[in-house]
Amino acid sequence: MKVHLDSAQHRMEKAIEAFEHHLTQVRTGRANPSILSEIEIEYYGMMTPLNQVSQISVVEGKQLVVKPFESSILKAIEKAVNMANLGLSPQNDGTVIRLNVPSLTEETRRDLSKQVSKMAEEAKVAIRNVRREVNDSIKKDDTLTEDMEKSALDKVQKTTDEFIKKVDAVAESKTKEIMTV
Repeated sequence: MKVHLDSAQHRMEKAIEAFEHHLTQVRTGRANPSILSEIEIEYYGMMTPLNQVSQISVVEGKQLVVKPFESSILKAIEKAVNMANLGLSPQNDGTVIRLNVPSLTEETRRDLSKQVSKMAEEAKVAIRNVRREVNDSIKKDDTLTEDMEKSALDKVQKTTDEFIKKVDAVAESKTKEIMTV
């Protein structure tokens, strides 16, 4: 029984981690290096994450500065940022690339909060899928008595409820951050 519960807990934690990682990609109107974390550039014939070939820093809260370790890749970084469709326009000054993070309009804020809600719902679905799979494995486990099975199913449901509350709390926090001007 413990194996089933540990499996459920672990897989639900993974779903929360994935959800939180996806939320870092959502712009909040403040400069945050994590919005560039998914960008890759071609570097010596291989696609390489931007943060492995450059230093990314925040200046004055509204600007990201990307300082590549080699100035020869400035154009590639500029191209990759443009292709990422993040709403950022790179300014190449020959040594660094500056990215001004625009303030979010009310409409953009609402769209982003809808996007957060959609991501939260996807995370909840993932958690519920884990619950369903674990419940099925508990029901198929012939070593459990009827009372043990019922107890295990109840514990899985409580764990599911806890994780769904965590998703709601994280989503609410991110939405609040987005809607704060």
